[in-house]
Amino acid sequence: MELPAIGEAVEVVIEVPRGSFVKRRPDGGVHFRSPLPTLFNYGSVLGTRAADGDPLDALVMGPRLSRGSRVRRTVRGIVDFVDHDLPDPKLVLASAPLSVRERRRIERFFRAYAYAKRWLDPGPGQTRLAGWLA
Repeated sequence: MELPAIGEAVEVVIEVPRGSFVKRRPDGGVHFRSPLPTLFNYGSVLGTRAADGDPLDALVMGPRLSRGSRVRRTVRGIVDFVDHDLPDPKLVLASAPLSVRERRRIERFFRAYAYAKRWLDPGPGQTRLAGWLA
């Protein structure tokens, strides 16, 4: 799986609007209901494939976007996430470079998300935040 480069623009379809408690699959089905609202718009990068067979995941910073929206944004970072022992990187997309505060907020979210996901979506192997790839 080849990841886009920092500074590259990619097109994303929004699956989970900012503030939502429902994590959806790329086909629109409900994956699970989270006790935490997502702090970001969450979607997938069109035309890509991750290790789990789904399109690459992407966070889109900024105001809430409607589910099904398609947006083009610049890759500003890549979160190194592991889901059931499979690499599951998350592209972080924004119109401006990420601040240190934004990066820390993203890290805190994914630590909490990994903990919740282990309970809400149990399966084999580890689910954890491993840091940043870029």
